[in-house]
Amino acid sequence: MDRRPGLSARLKLTLSYAGFLAVAGALLLAVVWAYLLRYVPDNPQGLLGISPNRYLLVHTFAPAAAVAMAFLLVFGLVGGWILAGRMLAPLTRIRDAARTAGTGSLSHRIRMTGRRDEFRELSDAFDSMLGQLESHVAEQQRFAANASHELRTPLSISRTLLDVARKDPTRDRGELIERLYEVNTRAIDLTEALLLLSRGDRGTFTREGVDLSLLAEEAAETLLPLAEQRRITLDVTGGAAPADGSAELLSRMVTNLVQNALVHNLPSGGAVTVHTEADGDTSVLRVENTGPALPPELVATLTEPFRRGTERVRTDEHAGVGLGLAIVQSVVRAHDGSLDLVPRPAGGLLVTVRLPAAP
Repeated sequence: MDRRPGLSARLKLTLSYAGFLAVAGALLLAVVWAYLLRYVPDNPQGLLGISPNRYLLVHTFAPAAAVAMAFLLVFGLVGGWILAGRMLAPLTRIRDAARTAGTGSLSHRIRMTGRRDEFRELSDAFDSMLGQLESHVAEQQRFAANASHELRTPLSISRTLLDVARKDPTRDRGELIERLYEVNTRAIDLTEALLLLSRGDRGTFTREGVDLSLLAEEAAETLLPLAEQRRITLDVTGGAAPADGSAELLSRMVTNLVQNALVHNLPSGGAVTVHTEADGDTSVLRVENTGPALPPELVATLTEPFRRGTERVRTDEHAGVGLGLAIVQSVVRAHDGSLDLVPRPAGGLLVTVRLPAAP
């Protein structure tokens, strides 16, 4: 933004220091004038002919007062300039760091030393902001690279299938169409997941009253055939949990959690429990499942886009695109909630979502 040039903060502080010192000196001289000279006789001979009169004192005092005022003004300007420079030195470091960050280098930190004051708190807050920005930019870069790779995979497979069919006209077209349909379906699912993730990150949706318990029952009813196919017990417990947000996004969040709990479970005989409750001004959704033991370092990466641990990679029809929990985290963050993932000692995962309750 183009702005008209103006006085620098250092010059303004210098003028303020000098002006304050000059005003203080003028007030002091005024007090001396008012309370000293008023008691000096104003006659040619002075008091008893031996003490100086007011005329002589004025002519003696005035030049000295003028010199003192000039000294105070010069001292105020020079001293104010030095003091302002020392006081604003931390701002210079913060400005340089901001300009460095403006060029795209987010790894620079101020790391101001010394005791805590307003400038130290400002520099610490700026360092924290730079750290968050660097982490966010790195995450977005990884996401873009992974999304490009994931989108390129089905396109490459489609191209290979079409090249094979073109070179071998006798190949079974039914098989080709079926494989192309599967690849295209996966690409569409990935694109829709990316769009939903972007929508959740932007937070552009209309808020309305939503009951998480009803969404949990709908998700369980929808995914019941999958649970029966895998011989997994699916239970929904608890009571009403009113929340304020997008019914579509929250429904997708609950569905992703339940489907994730079903897919990443024991081969058979597993269990999934979905529990909802209202806890004061918070609505709580818990999804707990059985399954293999998960190390904490793996659980910490499950909400990152396209991050799938080796224990959780699947090759069946529910392989997914690696965005299930990433979408859940995005939706929860857009609704000002919290998401906690805790590995169960006996195996499996306990996922807890807390959202602000609807007013």
